[in-house]
Amino acid sequence: MSKQQAPVKKNDIVTLNFEDITHEGNGVGKIDGYPLFVPNALPGETGQVKAIMVKKNFAIGRLLEIVERSPERVEPPCNVYFQCGGCQLQHMSYAMQLKMKQKQVESALRKIGHIDHITVESTIGMDDPWRYRNKVQIPVAEREGQLITGFYRKKSHEIIEGMDRCIITSEINDRMVEAVRSIADRLGIPAYDEQSHRGVLRHIMARTGEATDQTMIVLVTKTAELPHKQQFIDQLKETFPNITSIMQNINKERTNVILGKQTKCLWGEGYIYDTIGDIQFKISAKSFYQVNPKQTKKLYDQTLAFADLSGGETVIDAYCGIGTISLFLAQKAGKVYGVEIVPEAITDAKENAKLNKMENVDFVVGQAEKVMPWWTAQGLKPDVIVVDPPRKGCEEELLAAMIAMKPERIVYVSCNPSTLARDLRILEDGGYRTKKVQPVDMFPQTSHVECCALLTYEGK
Repeated sequence: MSKQQAPVKKNDIVTLNFEDITHEGNGVGKIDGYPLFVPNALPGETGQVKAIMVKKNFAIGRLLEIVERSPERVEPPCNVYFQCGGCQLQHMSYAMQLKMKQKQVESALRKIGHIDHITVESTIGMDDPWRYRNKVQIPVAEREGQLITGFYRKKSHEIIEGMDRCIITSEINDRMVEAVRSIADRLGIPAYDEQSHRGVLRHIMARTGEATDQTMIVLVTKTAELPHKQQFIDQLKETFPNITSIMQNINKERTNVILGKQTKCLWGEGYIYDTIGDIQFKISAKSFYQVNPKQTKKLYDQTLAFADLSGGETVIDAYCGIGTISLFLAQKAGKVYGVEIVPEAITDAKENAKLNKMENVDFVVGQAEKVMPWWTAQGLKPDVIVVDPPRKGCEEELLAAMIAMKPERIVYVSCNPSTLARDLRILEDGGYRTKKVQPVDMFPQTSHVECCALLTYEGK
């Protein structure tokens, strides 16, 4: 094969044997070593593929026909699966999804972190990998004079027609979104229009406390005033007598960011409660709270097991959020210090500590990479550091601060295998050794995977 010229041209139709799958769930077939990435194709299948984008080193194809099917292929139960970008893996068996995620983590550790001295554990899955999300955020638009709701079509801001449910979100959230749309439509509350930057209702958010059955509706509006506010509240309460909280979030900006800065309570308490294990959490409209409580319990139990606490340890929880992991750790630790850059999250964390009558936790607002050296200067020496960063991973200064503190164990919780692998390499170079990596399937039917890694200090 010429280095300058790809073996296919745009719109060519070829027959491919698929031998692998990417971390995004695309099948991989090759022509003379040149890869074509094809959505909805599975390893072990043969298919007719049309090349729709051709680059020097790879091409993107569209699957036209499956010639030989994989036994792992299943019929997606969602009627808009191939239009919606929310899920990527509904066409493969759940057993294959779990294996794919384990392999994804193994590949990242080996290729990015150059860590091949451990075996990644099998992915911890769900007994029932459907209807697990406790929060949904649905855009609103108008079509032929009526309000419509639904997720966007792949790579667009066009709402999919005929989408009346999402089978990975809880049924009560589906019903609440539909009720809000119907009531707003009857009251003539106009949808927000991105092009003209006019209108009122931008998004509908529904949150549910799985263990408590408490529910919250958040209306995201462009305007500070909600037309027919009292009628809206009355009709929603009549439809859902057990609703806990009705909120309004105001977002006046031209932006793809869903929530604005200002939130006000229209009716109810302004928050809901949920529990994970023995810990209770107070959740406001903007609180970050894991969307899959059943799997969150498994992830946090794994974090606690890796931390291996006996009752007297000092623990630091970096990127502590609203204190979810911190409070799990506080059940077994002597003292837990949580640090988080978002002030509202720390306010929630302190509230949650009070709610659970936990006095062995301190929460601080600030950048972990700056707060931790200050703690060191005060003489604080942690036995364990737990870190749960965003997708971009840890800042280099934070990794340096962790290494300088020399805790016996580091437990790294990650939602991105690539940045996890990069950061584990830095920690290993700093005297740590990766002992175990446990993937947890927090988001079934999607290509995302959460991980928990244990490192112990072995010295340089």
